Amino acid sequence: MSIPTINTQFGWTQVAESTPYAPAAFDFVERGLGYTANLMALEQENDSGFDELDRHVTGQQLCMGLRDFAIECYGSLAPIVLRHWDVYRTDDFGAIVYHMADLKLLRTSPEDSIEDFRGVFDFDEAFHQQELRECIGAFE
Repeated sequence: MSIPTINTQFGWTQVAESTPYAPAAFDFVERGLGYTANLMALEQENDSGFDELDRHVTGQQLCMGLRDFAIECYGSLAPIVLRHWDVYRTDDFGAIVYHMADLKLLRTSPEDSIEDFRGVFDFDEAFHQQELRECIGAFE
């Protein structure tokens, strides 16, 4: 997934209409995509074949990045915030991404599939209190 370079005329409330997700979930995914793309760019910085303009991430990479981004933003409240937005599984991230892609707010590549978001991790395990404590320490 990658963020298009055009400005959108949509508000998140309009984008979220006809979905079970809160407008804030769409904003979170957009910001989390940028966060994840930046992380991937840093990891690939020494790769001479990396094109700075190519900031594509896979569905699995995005799910893991969104997990880290949620923990960085909300700490131990991350799972509560996501549930408040009706986001319970990585499949929900996929539904949000593909809804945004349908509205031309994100671009996907032909290799991308909504299936890439299915069961990437279990929310109960990923946001378990012990796991959160370990991750939160990593962000300090």
